Order: sequence, then C-alpha cells, then structure tokens
Amino acid sequence: MLLWVGLGNPEPTQARHRHNIGFMALDAIARRHGFSPWRQRHKGLVAEGMVGGAKVLALKPQTYMNGSGDSVQPAAAFHKIPPDGICAFHDELDLAPGKVRVKRGGGAAGHNGLRDMQRALGTPEFWRVRLGIGHPGHKDRVHGHVLGNFAKVDTWVEPLLDAVADAAPLLAQGKPEEFMTRVALLTQETR
Repeated sequence: MLLWVGLGNPEPTQARHRHNIGFMALDAIARRHGFSPWRQRHKGLVAEGMVGGAKVLALKPQTYMNGSGDSVQPAAAFHKIPPDGICAFHDELDLAPGKVRVKRGGGAAGHNGLRDMQRALGTPEFWRVRLGIGHPGHKDRVHGHVLGNFAKVDTWVEPLLDAVADAAPLLAQGKPEEFMTRVALLTQETR
C-alpha cells in the first residue's frame, strides 16, 4: 500500500488557496480513479483506491499545514507504510505555475507542511510531488501569495490537476520520470 498525502489547510474558505493545491491534486486523483468516499481517520480525511495496480491510501490532514505530520505519522504507522511508500503532493513557490517535479528526500525549503512531516516521520526520505505555483517576486509577498486564492487568469490549474490524475498510475508504479513527462505533455497546450 502507498500513502499519498495532499498538503493543505482544512477551512472551507481556504479550499482554493494556492497552499491547498495538494488537497486539490488528491481530489482529482480520487475522482479519476474511483476511490472510496472520504472519511475521518488519522486526524484527516482518507479515501482508498487502486492506481496503476497499486493500492493507495489518500490522506488530507485536517491538522492545518504546520501540523501535517500529526496526521501522516499515525496513518503510516497504522498501515505499516515505510517512508519510501509515502508521497506528499504540495505547492512549490520555486517552480513556475503548472510545472511539476518529483523527488525523494531533501530539505523542506521553507515549506512548513514538509518540515512537520519530516519531524513526525523522523526522516526526509519520502517522495514529494512539487506542484509549481510560482513566486510573487519578493519574499514579503510570499505569505499573501500562498494563502491567496487562485486567480481567474490561472487557467492552468484545472488542466494541471487533470494531468496529474491521468498520469498518476506512472507514479504509483514507481516511474517518477515518466510521470513528469506525461504531465508535461498533457499540459503543454495550456501554458
């Protein structure tokens, strides 16, 4: 079993925030691949399904971004999922809007959700799907940018989420390079 974690904040008023693109990605995957309905578990919302022949537990922590590890760690422990079976979908300031990168391990790069997952799991050696939201240009504007809603001009968001859901079987099969290539091909007309 794989544990796919969407990082975000649980307030309904924050649903369209750039910081919640991890939740949005999991919602798109769950819809596309016919996951079970979302239910409360492990201080979060969970749904289960099959993606690319692998059983996936999708988790949207309801602990707020800065406490994400308090949901991820008990879910991983209960299902006996090692760090390399965990993948966090999260917003990434340092990638252009609509770009996607996958990597395993590394630093948190100032992302409090990743930092808290590392704390709770005791290791940074989990996978990350970095979903580019772009940088606002100056560090003083970062807070408002990530905690702001996507704008109407952000027409790349829905095609990106559709592409991530479409390419998800490659990720589940342990083919991150092919996953990134497929997402790039599916979204190249929308940028």
